[in-house]
Amino acid sequence: MINSENTINILKVIKKQKLLKRYVYMFISLFISALLYNLLILPSKIVTGGVNGISIIINHIYRVDPSLIILVLSVLFLVVSFIILGIEKTSGSIVATFLYPLLVQLTSPIRNYIFIDMSDLIVVSIFIGLIGGLANGLMTKTGFSNAGLPIISRILYHKFRISISKTTLILNIVVVALGSIYFGVSMVMYALIILYINSFVMDKVILGISNNKAFYIITNKYEETKEYIMSSLHNKIIIFNTKGGFKNKEHKVLLTVVPTRYYFKITEGIKQIDKSAFFLTCDSYEVIKKAKNN
Repeated sequence: MINSENTINILKVIKKQKLLKRYVYMFISLFISALLYNLLILPSKIVTGGVNGISIIINHIYRVDPSLIILVLSVLFLVVSFIILGIEKTSGSIVATFLYPLLVQLTSPIRNYIFIDMSDLIVVSIFIGLIGGLANGLMTKTGFSNAGLPIISRILYHKFRISISKTTLILNIVVVALGSIYFGVSMVMYALIILYINSFVMDKVILGISNNKAFYIITNKYEETKEYIMSSLHNKIIIFNTKGGFKNKEHKVLLTVVPTRYYFKITEGIKQIDKSAFFLTCDSYEVIKKAKNN
């Protein structure tokens, strides 16, 4: 059996997997996001949510440096996460918390050298959605997490088991609504275009087009694998017996459906438990939970 201590050790090993490569990808992702912010998002005044959207609103009202606003808000959310979620669940956001606002500040002079016509905001919105989705998808695929407003969604999930996707959507809608007060209701339409394209491209970059992935796992260490998935992801598992067609050997197959953002954690965790494990991943378009009988 795999205990909680072993689960923690596996998660630590996963974090170290290809660490340099993952940090390089994270830097590229944040650098692209910073360029996108300075070249398109800030000049267009399209508030799409998150700390980027809040920084645009505060910059418009008080003329405060956007990078400073992003830094202060991100650090504030990080401290709250440390207090409520602890260091283990917050550590993945530390680097992004400080690196992103720094890159926003360092790339801000680029606006003096590259001019982009903002007259056609539909085209601008499409590009923001495409490039933003690419950057966010790349970040998620590294196993790290974005700093800022998503931390609030993780806290709400931890405390009240409220869906992260739902709270993220609601928080972004609130920020977009605030932006409409200062920049006009028409800006909401452009924001919605960006959010939709961003979400679509992000899913494509991570893996496939669905929000969830179904894993069929065959392993000689099915008890350890089951305990790892249940303890680290708090996910349910279905176990059923199968027989191989070549040697007629019986196997136990584990079936679980997890959000796409957990793809890295589950695949690397399985490899740590059983390097010879076989697993099949496919898109899961709809997950319906059976209601419990009273």
